[in-house]
Order: sequence, then C-alpha cells, then structure tokens
Amino acid sequence: MSVETAPQAPAHPAGADNRIVVDGAVLTWRDLPELTLPEPAAVLAHSARYALAAARHHAVHGTELLLSTASRVDAAMREELRAAGFAVTELGARTVGDAAAPGARAAEPGRLWLLTSGSTGRPKRVGHTLESLTTVRGEQPARTWLCPYAPGTYAWWQVVTLSLTQPGQHLVVVEPDQLDDWPALAAEHGVDAASGTPTFWRRALHRDPAGLARVPLRQLTLGGEPVDQTILDRLREVFPAARISWIYASSEVGAAIVVHDGRAGFPVQWLDRAAPGRPTIGVRDGELVITSPYHGAGLDGPVRTGDRAQLIDDRVLITGRTDADEINVGGSKVSAGVVRDVLTGHPQVAWARVTGRRAPLLGHMVVAEVVPTGAGTALDEATLVRWCADQLPEYAVPRRIRVLTEIPVKETLKSDV
Repeated sequence: MSVETAPQAPAHPAGADNRIVVDGAVLTWRDLPELTLPEPAAVLAHSARYALAAARHHAVHGTELLLSTASRVDAAMREELRAAGFAVTELGARTVGDAAAPGARAAEPGRLWLLTSGSTGRPKRVGHTLESLTTVRGEQPARTWLCPYAPGTYAWWQVVTLSLTQPGQHLVVVEPDQLDDWPALAAEHGVDAASGTPTFWRRALHRDPAGLARVPLRQLTLGGEPVDQTILDRLREVFPAARISWIYASSEVGAAIVVHDGRAGFPVQWLDRAAPGRPTIGVRDGELVITSPYHGAGLDGPVRTGDRAQLIDDRVLITGRTDADEINVGGSKVSAGVVRDVLTGHPQVAWARVTGRRAPLLGHMVVAEVVPTGAGTALDEATLVRWCADQLPEYAVPRRIRVLTEIPVKETLKSDV
C-alpha cells in the first residue's frame, strides 16, 4: 500500500514534543509519518517508526486498531483477522502484500486490540482502549526510557502510552538488530529508565556487564516472566542507587502487581485485599487469579491467569505457567520454577531452563539447560547436580543438564521459562 499524507496536521497528544530515538534518527512524536488508515485496521509494522506512527494516529483519531509486528502474524492469523472484519495493512515494508481497503464491518471507535504472547497456544485478541492501557498517570519525573519490546505487545504499549501522555518522558527504541548491544545505544542517548523481561536483563549482564554499568539508570523494571531473587540481586550490585521494580501485567488483566522492595514475589498480605480502583489478587488451587479495573474487554470479574503461584514464608512467588511448571516424577510433584531458581542461584549460572522429559518407570525426569556467566567459565554437569542435590529433594534434582553458550530469546524478549 502507499502511505498517504494527511491534508492537515492533527491535534497532538500531551507528549507530542517528547524526544524519540528510532531507526538511527532523533525525532519527536510530531515528526513521525502522518498516516491514513482504514477502519478497523490491523497494522503489521515492519519498522518501529511506523509502529509509533500508528500508535500516535490512534491517540489522535481513535481509529479502531490492532497493532503487531509482521513477523508475529502468520498467514492463518491474517485470514482470522480478515474474517473478523479487519483491513490488514502492512507499514514500512518494501513489498506490501495487502491493500488498505476498508474493513468488512463498522469500526468501534477508540478500540485497541492486543495479541497475547501465545504462551498457552495461538495468540488471542484482547480488547482495550488507550485509557485502559495508560496506567501511569499524574506528574512524573523527567526520564528517558528504553523501549526494547516488540511493537503492539502489552509491555510496548505501557512504555509508549507513558511517552504519549506525559511531557518529559522520552523514548529510545531498540530495534531487533540492536538487541545484543543496546547498552551502547542507551548510554549514548542518556537512558535513565528501562523496562525489560528477566531474560532481557540476563542477556545484558551476560554479554556486556561493563557496558550495562555505563548506562545511567535510575529506574529498572522487570516483568513478563517469573522474577527470581538472583536477577534482582545481580541488578542491585550493578545499580546500587536505582529503583528496581518488578511488575506483573498481562494483556488480559493489565498491570496488576507492582513491587519495589527488591524481593522476589509480593507480600502475602496483599492477597484478597480489596481497594477501590485497584486489582484484587488471589490464589486458587495454586493459580494466580486477578480481578482488575484494567482488564481487557469482556473480562469482568476474576480472571484465571494461567500462572502458578506459591506461598513461601511471607511472599507469594510466581514460578511459571500452570501447564508447564509442574513436573510429575514418579508421583512426586516438582516445580520447574523452583529448580530453575536453584540453578540460577549458582554464582556461575547466568540463565537456566527446566523442563520434564519422559522416562521409563518414573513417567518424567527433570532436565535443564544452563548458560554460564562468562565465555571462560568452566561449568560441568556434575558440579550443578551436586549444587541442586544440596538444596532439593532427590526426585527434583535434574538428571541431565545441557550447557549452552548463549541465552535464547524470542521476539517477545522471553525465553520459554
């Protein structure tokens, strides 16, 4: 398709003059391409610049919009979107497959659609509005935020809405090909606040700890995956004066839990605590259940999150997905998340993934993959097995541990833990 130029400059949102570093250029929201989009539009962005332009277009015009990267939407999903009445529109591609024809139904003004991460299967559409995605309100200290997330994800919208709606909230966007050396980009542009998954932070600590330490961070945020004490402690060592936060948020329930005390999990006293305008958090049959004012459309009432929660002493820990965290070893239940935390607690382990493998007699056995802290680190299976045996029951000790050279990461900045 061709991107048309709007005849008149639209009214801009409150953060229109915030600085944006994207695709090698220093811009403001005002400088982004002016788009003409069909309604309802499913925009598949091939570049961060056009993704941001689509977000601004929605903020100004209220066009019904689903935004994603082109790589996250396969042919089957494109057909599903067309069947649901969306005009599938590609932006920023040299070759464009779809024309920007009007959608096959009347648009719903102000509606924003998110695609879930697909951790429970194929991604699903969840309806929101700019208001429900904007969870940071009130005057904020001026900051320059790093935005490493894939466009259109819930975490991406959290950073983007902050910059759109709040003056003084600047953005430095990390493109996919910059993911391995983002600390240099961040240091160059004075990034002092950054949000990422634990995998994102572990990769930075693993690949370039000295470069990471040169970034003048005052605010670090973690979310999107289970957050263990080890990664919090390692970040505290590098940034002793920064505020380190972890957030539990999802497309379905929005931002529901925010913790700043430097400890993994959240206080058990927060369970079943009702307060006007705030989420209510519960644990039912080992699963986190949330009732939230920031929920997606049609999700009123308690929402079963699919995340496993464990009460340990005075904390509630999120250990992983309920369909993947529990491993049955000869009738004994093993939490993959607990074993993972033991492995990452080893001073020479930068990252770990724990799964179950079918085994005769036992049904399943525990296996793991790990990445050592440095290229020259000598890390052998026997050492890690002994480390686990000192802290875990015999049936929970991994029977096979494979050593990898690099921390794997998906487009969502997660690594299937």
